[in-house]
Amino acid sequence: MTDQIEAAAASPGSMDVRGVMAALPHRYPMLLVDRVVSLVPGSAIHAVKAVSANEPFFQGHFPTRPIMPGVLIVEAMAQAAGVLAVETMQLANSGKLVYFMSIDGAKFRSPVEPGCLLDLHVEITQSRGAICKFAGKAMIEGKLVAEANFVAMISDPPKD
Repeated sequence: MTDQIEAAAASPGSMDVRGVMAALPHRYPMLLVDRVVSLVPGSAIHAVKAVSANEPFFQGHFPTRPIMPGVLIVEAMAQAAGVLAVETMQLANSGKLVYFMSIDGAKFRSPVEPGCLLDLHVEITQSRGAICKFAGKAMIEGKLVAEANFVAMISDPPKD
C-alpha cells in the first residue's frame, strides 16, 4: 500500500497494476488495464493497455494478421470506466462489482495490433446513484481507433 501511496504522490491520480487490481475483480487474461496515467474522481480517467503479441486472443484473431477484437477494445474502455467509478465512490477492495448495462455508438476506426500502447480515455457523462453513463475513446499515439458510449451499474456480487 505504501508503494501505491508513493506512486500517487509522484503523479496525482496515477495507479499501477496493483491499484487497478484492487479496484477491479478482473485477472489475466481478462484484465485489460495495465495502469492508470491520470484519474480525476467523478470526472475522467486516462488508462493504458499495453497490447502484447502474447495476448491469447491473437492466436485465433487472426493468426496471419493479429488484430485486437473490437469487443475487447470496448471491454478495455469499460474496465477503465470501472476503475473510475470505483475510485469515485471509494469502493476499492469492497467486493462491489461494476456491471455493463448497455453499449451505444461503438465505432472502430483503425485496427489495434501487437506492440501498441492503447490509451483509454473515459469520462463520466452522467451519474445517478449506482448507475453511471460514460463516453470512451481508445487512441494510439493520439489517433482515435475506437469510441463508444456505455452505461454501467455498481452492485454487490450475485449470491451463491
